[in-house]
Amino acid sequence: MGPGIVFALCAALFMGTATVLQAMGARRAVAATPGAAGSGARTLVAALRRWPFVAGVALDMAGFAAELVALRSVPLFVVEAALSSSLAVTAVAAALLLGVRLRRQEWAAVAAVCLGLVVLAVSAGRDGHGEGTERLRLAVLVVALALAVAGRVTERAAPRNRAAVLGAVAGLSFGVVAVAVRMLVGFTPRELLTDPAAYAVAVAGVTGFVFLVDALQSGSVTAATAAMVITESLWPAVFGVVWLGDTTRHDRAPLAVLGFALSIAGALALTRFGEAEQTAPPP
Repeated sequence: MGPGIVFALCAALFMGTATVLQAMGARRAVAATPGAAGSGARTLVAALRRWPFVAGVALDMAGFAAELVALRSVPLFVVEAALSSSLAVTAVAAALLLGVRLRRQEWAAVAAVCLGLVVLAVSAGRDGHGEGTERLRLAVLVVALALAVAGRVTERAAPRNRAAVLGAVAGLSFGVVAVAVRMLVGFTPRELLTDPAAYAVAVAGVTGFVFLVDALQSGSVTAATAAMVITESLWPAVFGVVWLGDTTRHDRAPLAVLGFALSIAGALALTRFGEAEQTAPPP
């Protein structure tokens, strides 16, 4: 249990710091290459020449690896709360590296996230070691495909609250990734090629990334990130308890619920840091 929580916290630390480093690299690239400001492809190429951006990408990869380990060893509700806390890491890192001023309520939100994680650590029990039935793994793949279609329909419909809707699609997709990773039967090539959950990881991972980027570019960063945090965190936590056997320690279920709620509430209060680049002062 202990090592699994450490990996979940490492994933949050890596991913939260990566957001700020990538923002630093992108801003430096735009400042050094004015013609790249209006082109996503040119900005990316220019950013890849800046060490903060490359370091951020490397940290994102390390964070995802740590998340995979955590998902296989601790309850889903612990991992999801820890990943949401990456917004607290981003907020603090943005204050230190980008000169962003945190308001008093945002420092309180950072404290709430930390307190919630401590409460979860002392109350969470074991993961259920459940992989689900073959039918359940197929259902997760169908959900991943349905979310890809739903996101595409939303893009074309262009509703007034498009950023929030696409953020919700991204969050639901990232939740599918977490659930599907937990349900993987094994990691040998043969097991992965024959496991519907492996295909669900691939489809939902791409879907989540694409629609999160679109959401952040479509409107309010706060609305997109808030929708993503809620949808990514809540349903996988419930799924793990109901279908995969995740538990809390004896008589500590209310404490675990409190810790989870504190972590998510704190993360929601920090949603403006969902894209650190847009909260930073101009270079």
